[in-house]
Amino acid sequence: MKERAQELMVNKADGENAVLAKIAAMQGPDRAMGERLHAIIKASAPALSPKTWYGMPAYANKDGKVVCFFQSAQKFNTRYATFGFSDAANLDEDALWPVAFALKELTATEEARIVALVKKAVS
Repeated sequence: MKERAQELMVNKADGENAVLAKIAAMQGPDRAMGERLHAIIKASAPALSPKTWYGMPAYANKDGKVVCFFQSAQKFNTRYATFGFSDAANLDEDALWPVAFALKELTATEEARIVALVKKAVS
């Protein structure tokens, strides 16, 4: 709860530093994926602002609403990391669509899919 309260007080300029610090604190594959996702999201959707969200890297729209986020496997003791989208993402497709993806590694295929999803999410 304390970490979440602190996140809410971080201003927009400090969001980038907070996200980079969270990524730097990750270990091994999580850190590598976090660094690459950060670069992909910044390049694909420059309008999104980095910020932490429940202790994890996230990217918010101009209204401050989180559009997408990354959860490390290590923090939650799971066998895969998660890349997900909130309800602020414009991914609606019929009556059912995915909003979170298990992520074990980032190859060119996954990167291309993430770029397309992030661009659609902010459209």
